[in-house]
Amino acid sequence: MEELPKPDEMYESIDHTPPEEEWEKIESPIKRGRYAYPAKDKNLAIMEFPTPGEWSPADEEWPLPDNWQQIIHEGFKERLEKYRSLKIFMDTCVRCGACADKCHYFIGTGDPKNMPVVRAELLRSIYRNDFTTAGKILGKIAGGRKLTKEVIKEWFAYFYQCSECRRCSVFCPYGIDTAEVTMMGRELLNLLGLNINWIMEPVANCFRTGNHLGIQPHAFKEMVEFFCDDIEEITGLKLNPSFNRKGAEILFITPSGDYFADPGTYTFMGYLMLFEALGLDYTLSTYASEGGNFGLFTSSDAMKKLNSKMYAEAKRLGVKWILGGECGHMWRVINQYMDTMNGPADFLEVPKSPITGTVFDNAKSTKMVHITEFTADLIRHNKLKLDPSRNDKFKVTYHDSCNPARAMGLLEEPRYVIKNVCNYFYEMPENTIREKTFCCGSGSGLNTEEVMDLRLRGGLPRANAVKHVHDKYGVNMLACICAIDRAAFPPLMEYWVPEVGTTGIHELVANALIMDGEKERTTDLRFESLKEEEDEADEG
Repeated sequence: MEELPKPDEMYESIDHTPPEEEWEKIESPIKRGRYAYPAKDKNLAIMEFPTPGEWSPADEEWPLPDNWQQIIHEGFKERLEKYRSLKIFMDTCVRCGACADKCHYFIGTGDPKNMPVVRAELLRSIYRNDFTTAGKILGKIAGGRKLTKEVIKEWFAYFYQCSECRRCSVFCPYGIDTAEVTMMGRELLNLLGLNINWIMEPVANCFRTGNHLGIQPHAFKEMVEFFCDDIEEITGLKLNPSFNRKGAEILFITPSGDYFADPGTYTFMGYLMLFEALGLDYTLSTYASEGGNFGLFTSSDAMKKLNSKMYAEAKRLGVKWILGGECGHMWRVINQYMDTMNGPADFLEVPKSPITGTVFDNAKSTKMVHITEFTADLIRHNKLKLDPSRNDKFKVTYHDSCNPARAMGLLEEPRYVIKNVCNYFYEMPENTIREKTFCCGSGSGLNTEEVMDLRLRGGLPRANAVKHVHDKYGVNMLACICAIDRAAFPPLMEYWVPEVGTTGIHELVANALIMDGEKERTTDLRFESLKEEEDEADEG
């Protein structure tokens, strides 16, 4: 990782002055800190993508096949015919600029090519040149330009400086989904084997083993059992979750980040404690042990393959429906693409809470319910014993994770849960939350160390909103419902707002949850004192 400037230096280096020259003439240097390492051939081969061999984006010559222009042209043509939305997005934009200052990467870098309108123009200009009559005749006058190796380099640079968060789409008067333009740009790059390893390795691992990290079934089981040991030490209760149990009512699936790294691990412990308190008839799968879907950042075919494993396992185990954990892209895939890719899942039942009797009609087709919907329903029906004072050392704000917020409208349920398990909750400014939420700056496969400069810049708008509530209300904990957020926020907060920690919502739920038969709790799930007073007494 490159040596990073101090926060003040980074902030002062951002220049939003509009350039005098046309966007096509602005150089696009590929420099360290702004590009991720290329995908390894072994991972590309697993997913049947071309394997260009070892190379670096900093190389002068890239390993393109002799007929690379034909490959891109035919791939572009195929997608224009297949996806009606792509052609609409290519034809509709009037370059009004409503999206220009809405992207956190433009805000954080000042690079005009990170304006969503210009990033899309990287692809749209080739479309105009090759697929429109005006472009074929008038070329540049009609907004077209020829496909060159420099254009391919621009695509790689800027389509991997987009987290597909879709904030720009909220402000587009024509409803253009610029994230889908990025997705198509990445698909075309994949036809040449030009991907990044932080995306392709999780995809290949998930295809092979059922999760992004390549964790084998026995290792997954051991991790969960380790969490149960910690829970027993904290509560005095012994948990015995089941694995691959046929005939269970519910299959629970969560992202691998929840059982691999802190603070996601505490969220997973929260799930286990909630299910134990309810006596829920559920099982975990060691084969479909991943809810996240990095295929969303690769290609529609990869997305379809990785989504199908959850439903194949649900069918094999004979469960009634699927309960999903706190994840982001998992839920965009489920809510926006599942039906046309793999569904509808008619072999499952419409989800119905066995505790409250609530039927989740919104999941009629996907047969999959988000854990915060499930928990909010429990609280609304008074099915949980909660002591919010156990979280009193936290002054909490909530980050609307991009995909649950914008792709499925999950806005109020997380807040409802937090307000019932915490006594101190404060909202960030209105134009930074709900549908207008800023991204963590590390989504869509950009959560890797070699692009830390880009991540910190992309996360600046969110960090700035957190700093506002920290300075005004003393907020010291940032809650979210996305595994990538839980991985991205600790270094982001450490850099911009070091006084603020990161948590999943169900870690807070578990802290407040009063379980039958539990011993008197003195620590939270992190083995830290439940109350600040105890910390101060210990220090004294």
